[in-house]
Amino acid sequence: MSTRILVAYASVYGSTAGVAEAIGKALQNKGCTVDLAVMKSVSSPGDYDAVVIGAPVYMGKMVGDLKKFVWKHRDALAKVPIAAFCVGVAPLGKDPGDVDTVMNIFRTAVAPLEPVTVTMFAGKIDMQKLPFMHKWIWKKIDGPVGDFRDWEAIGAWAGDLPGKLGISAGA
Repeated sequence: MSTRILVAYASVYGSTAGVAEAIGKALQNKGCTVDLAVMKSVSSPGDYDAVVIGAPVYMGKMVGDLKKFVWKHRDALAKVPIAAFCVGVAPLGKDPGDVDTVMNIFRTAVAPLEPVTVTMFAGKIDMQKLPFMHKWIWKKIDGPVGDFRDWEAIGAWAGDLPGKLGISAGA
């Protein structure tokens, strides 16, 4: 029987959803059975052998259902190995401390869980998908626009997950 992994994510404009899908495909390529689900639709994460959770970070704040998901399912999630990722633009910034700041925000959001691995990926900024106020702010700060997701890095991180999660892929 194949190892069952849940990849649960929150996404506002689709960037994090794309990363979650890529992680799911990489895990499937390793022989795992993967269920990909929006966090708010998950009812029993404890039914899996492992769980990967991901959410976006916008302007220094966690966005989506991450905190609610973690607190709602904390007892079930404490019984399975967890990996976690966030998506944002901090990796694109001029200040290397930005990534550390965002990772601290992310680690706080996933507490009380203790993921075996936590990472951040650069995301995608599509100005056409942003609401007017976000567009205005983004233009004012001269924020980067484009798709900055590094598919090779995402695939490599996901490919290492079975070993980090202590599960045997394809077993």
